[in-house]
Amino acid sequence: MELINAKIFDGEKMIEKGYVRFEGEKITDVGEMKAYKADGGEVLDLTGKTVFPGLIDAHSHLGMWNDSVGFEGDDGNEDTDPLTPQLLGSDGVKIFDRCFGEALSGGVTTVVTGPGSANPAGGFFAAFQTGGDYKKRLYKDRVGLKIAFGENPKTCYKGKDRGPVTRMATAAYIRDLLNKTKRYMADCERAKKDSDFDAPDYDAKLEAASLLLSGKIPAFAHAHIAEDIMTAVKISKEFGFRLVVVHGTGGAKIADYLAAEKIPVFVGPILSDRCKPELSELSPATAGILDRAGVKIALINDHPVIPQQYLLLSAAVSVKEGLPRLSAYKAVTSNPAELCGLTKKGRLKKGFDADIAVFDGDPLDVFTNCESAYIMGEKVR
Repeated sequence: MELINAKIFDGEKMIEKGYVRFEGEKITDVGEMKAYKADGGEVLDLTGKTVFPGLIDAHSHLGMWNDSVGFEGDDGNEDTDPLTPQLLGSDGVKIFDRCFGEALSGGVTTVVTGPGSANPAGGFFAAFQTGGDYKKRLYKDRVGLKIAFGENPKTCYKGKDRGPVTRMATAAYIRDLLNKTKRYMADCERAKKDSDFDAPDYDAKLEAASLLLSGKIPAFAHAHIAEDIMTAVKISKEFGFRLVVVHGTGGAKIADYLAAEKIPVFVGPILSDRCKPELSELSPATAGILDRAGVKIALINDHPVIPQQYLLLSAAVSVKEGLPRLSAYKAVTSNPAELCGLTKKGRLKKGFDADIAVFDGDPLDVFTNCESAYIMGEKVR
């Protein structure tokens, strides 16, 4: 399949008039029309259209709170235990939730979805494709481990027999889990080398956290206010794991600090109200401030807080408030792909997954539609 004569964003730069060629699940060629040579395959002329890599939301709860169902479809927070790192978000996702189809209507072809923020350690996020064969929609499990700071764990466990009710306790729960994991990992390694040393009993929580401490996955740290963000950074440095800040509502005031520490931020949701104290600094200007400081960002909708199909609306508002257009485009394509370890998504580049969104105008214009989309080379819209 060849898409020709389109304005193309390839994940890094704009091509004013170009083509994309894909075969099977993979992109085979991208370039300017002046270099185009037909190969005899099916050709679709997209004059006047704009082609993007399929959009990616790096932090969603799509499928975790089933649309219009209520409690029976609420699988976002296992609030019976403050530490549940062993949970797989993929086990809670309802892939037939109609919001997956609505996501496609906005050009979103991949979502990274998982547990909420009730627990200091809540479980794994997973990457799902939003269309195509339902048996293949789970693209990557264990993308990142959700940890949470601030108001939500405090609110969830207030009045219960166990759990944190202060920020100190939330941090202590996380440190305790990680210290036990370090010892568990060391004992497992010693047992491999010393036949006289008994290996520790299997522990699902510590096995889960070991993926973080071994560097195989990052932590996705729910943190809004600057002090919670700094606590998350401090703990990540103590234990030497990769950290991505999720939300970062108060991040503008410590933008230089985040840049110096090379801490990326999933910014959003920016279109919600300030419904709780730690959202008091919510501003659509935050993404631009962080970007100008040198912080790598991705824009997120935190579905169902903001419905998944409006990811580009969040991008448009961010651009209106100072985020450069090219940065906004990267923040919903190549940046989230990189930060979530989705190494073959987020770019229109040879060898990458043929995830493509075709728009009938400027993607940041509210009147523009995603008129067609492909996931792994299959037309899904």
